[in-house]
Amino acid sequence: MLNSTTTIGGAYLSDDKAQAVYAKVTWRLLPFLFLCYVFAYLDRVNVGFAKLQMMSDLGFSEAVYGLGAGVFFVGYLAFEVPSNLIMLKVGARVWIARIMVTWGLISCSMIFVTTPTSFYILRFLLGVAEAGFIPAIVLYLTYFFPATRCGKVTALFFTGIPMSGVLGGPVSGWIMSSMDQVNGLASWQWLFVLESIPTVILGVTAWFYLSDKIGDAKWLTSDEKALLEYNLNQDQHGKHLHSLRDGFVNPRVWMLSFLYLFFTMGLYGISFWLPTIVKDSGVKNPLDIGLLTVIPYAAATAAMILVGRSSDARHERRWHLALAGIVGAVGLAGSVAYAHDTAIAMFALTLATMGIMTTISQFWTLPPMILSGAAAAAGLAVANSVGSVSGLIAPYLLGIVKTVTNSTNSGVLVLAGCLLIGSCMVFAIPAKLVNRK
Repeated sequence: MLNSTTTIGGAYLSDDKAQAVYAKVTWRLLPFLFLCYVFAYLDRVNVGFAKLQMMSDLGFSEAVYGLGAGVFFVGYLAFEVPSNLIMLKVGARVWIARIMVTWGLISCSMIFVTTPTSFYILRFLLGVAEAGFIPAIVLYLTYFFPATRCGKVTALFFTGIPMSGVLGGPVSGWIMSSMDQVNGLASWQWLFVLESIPTVILGVTAWFYLSDKIGDAKWLTSDEKALLEYNLNQDQHGKHLHSLRDGFVNPRVWMLSFLYLFFTMGLYGISFWLPTIVKDSGVKNPLDIGLLTVIPYAAATAAMILVGRSSDARHERRWHLALAGIVGAVGLAGSVAYAHDTAIAMFALTLATMGIMTTISQFWTLPPMILSGAAAAAGLAVANSVGSVSGLIAPYLLGIVKTVTNSTNSGVLVLAGCLLIGSCMVFAIPAKLVNRK
């Protein structure tokens, strides 16, 4: 990293100068990428709101819904690694644009679902289209930011998950309450149409807005480019895995991957079932359900940013991640214990969402500390692929439990246990690898 005596190209570059440059890069990239992720996640999980009417209209059981929600991740898993490797060849700008446009069009096509088979096929194709998006963005951020600065910027990007709930909850609730039978379409069909249009627009915009690498960024001066390149080159010295083979077979990559699996079990449980859990606590109106889901997601946004800043400032990753997982588990358990008391259940769900969402943003600070180059492209995709398995397991598990017991309680407790296992696994990663300055 730069210090007060560093010169690049003969120019004196102070710490304040470095801060100003990174602030410029952050403001250029993060708002746009954040917005992309908001709609990415919204298009992935809006089926949770559509479920409130879609199941009765089409005669789907809870198990059919759970499998359909989860089969997205079969396509996602199969195409995740190839997608990230293609991005290395064609560049981030082209590939991120392609991902967004195709998934927006497929999400819109959900209006044509009439049978379980068509539901499964379109959810599978949506997973294929979106495969690679998250690791592509995480990899893209490493083209501009060294690993030691990733806590804050990663947290800012991943606040797209809870913010999709903050923005999408009321909007989805309003669509479900107000658009039924407008021009002959059910409200759940309007939900897919209206929430896919911004995704396609953002995908086209990405083609023109993003720069593939520092050297292509016309919005940076030559001194600013030199500073960023210098810090990235210095950052490589602390990384141990570089080759494509490392990204696939190194035990540390697989340790990270299974760690992520346990944390995302909680994430997808919350994402797909939060509206149902709120409904089961006694709230029936779809708009009210949408408004209430804002509370946990807004709190999670603040928690992610604060913990990300603390993680960077203290150069500590493991405890920040493990404690977030424990908080998430306690919150899920509390939501089960007080399932029929709306006020207490919402407080517990808010605590759970804060912890769960923070585990996701904090987890993604770990791989850039260890991986670089082709190993980063492959390893990030492998970790996200393994984690995506939870997207198949968690909703289907909750669907089966709901069908058999008419309650989600037992399934939610299993997800809480997964978070605790993940929190313990964090400490299998040596501190010297991830707590670097």
